[in-house]
Amino acid sequence: MSKASAKGKSLGYWSIVSIGVGGMVGGGIFAVLGLAVQLAHGGTPVAFALAGIVALTTSYSYARLSVTYPSQGGTVEFLNQAFGPGLLTGGLNILLWLSYIVMLSLYAYAFGSYGASFFPKVMQPFWKHIFISGSIILLTGLNILSAKAVGKAEEWIVGFKIAILLFFIGVGLWSVNVQRLELSAWTNTLQLIAGGMIIFLAYEGFELIANTAGDVKNPRRTLPRAYYSSVGFVIALYILVSLVTVGNLPIGRIVAARDYALAASAQPFLGSFGFILIAIAALLSTGSAINATLYGASRVSYTIAKEGELPEVLEEKIWRRPIEGLLITSALTLLVANLFNLSSIAMMGSAGFLLIFAAVNRANLRLYRKTASHRWIAILGIVLCLAALGALIWQVAGTAPRELWVLAIMVGTAFAIEAIYRKLTGRVLRPLMKAGAKD
Repeated sequence: MSKASAKGKSLGYWSIVSIGVGGMVGGGIFAVLGLAVQLAHGGTPVAFALAGIVALTTSYSYARLSVTYPSQGGTVEFLNQAFGPGLLTGGLNILLWLSYIVMLSLYAYAFGSYGASFFPKVMQPFWKHIFISGSIILLTGLNILSAKAVGKAEEWIVGFKIAILLFFIGVGLWSVNVQRLELSAWTNTLQLIAGGMIIFLAYEGFELIANTAGDVKNPRRTLPRAYYSSVGFVIALYILVSLVTVGNLPIGRIVAARDYALAASAQPFLGSFGFILIAIAALLSTGSAINATLYGASRVSYTIAKEGELPEVLEEKIWRRPIEGLLITSALTLLVANLFNLSSIAMMGSAGFLLIFAAVNRANLRLYRKTASHRWIAILGIVLCLAALGALIWQVAGTAPRELWVLAIMVGTAFAIEAIYRKLTGRVLRPLMKAGAKD
């Protein structure tokens, strides 16, 4: 990399790790911990570990592809390079964008729930929507500033919230009731696996690292380290936090406080102070997740348009950044977050990303010579993602079969948009770069 191009890079190792951790922690612990406990009961730490294994395996493919194709498009670029132009590639890229919107909606929903918890119950529904909308609008403004501003904000926010969570773990471990974690307190094996997969989007945040590749200093060295360290750290964090949660609060009370389960679980050993402390951490955590995800989503919509799958207006830039895609993504998130319920959003997001991650592992398998990858790891990633998706569908079919229609509509909409847009405009895919090219 030349000195001139290196000067244009604004994100270092810690900024990248902060974006990945910020995206993961905001969605996993604060938004969907209650859902996981409802399904896995005392086996919740194991459920998070199983989902983490799927994420860690897939992060290998992302690391190899990111080094070979370092662009702002991330996943979009990987699929286009592997499969070329076609309805499958275009539909998956649109599905990725829709999944970003679903995930952003989940984070905003959690932000609204914790924010509203500071107000009297009678006023909570009103304030919940105020916090949902305000978080999206405020953090959209931050993303308009610059990639560097996003990275710097993430470093401070992630550092503060992780410190609070580590305090929660350090104090809470002393009062854990181990009987609530015994094997007899677990649900059956298939339901436990399903519990991990319905909240799989808890780990999705590492995918955001791919979208930063064009802004990274020394990407060949920095990107793999950032992927593995961020996913590994979050796996350990999730296991410990869920262990403290289940070990300190009965399952029934956790499920009853599903929207703010972590804050409720701090009360037995930290009292009201603990509830307030964790609620503040939740606001920071979900806020930073929105921040990091908006950063990636704006670049995904830009790249999809640049490659011919969305209207050309989205490939235009303001102040050298893809502002149109950011604003449209934020507007759609405002609608979804304010209209859909938590379980439907979580199911759609997890299923969408499992499909996409299976495709990315397949892309790395196809390109293994160019990415210098071990084929067996890519194959393992495909198998794990599809098995996890099967467990998730089995669980939803048995408990809330109507929600499968929501998933079917989301996937169908992605491919319908691609098919109709191709027919009306005649635009074709055009990959942004060649293998080995560096931004």
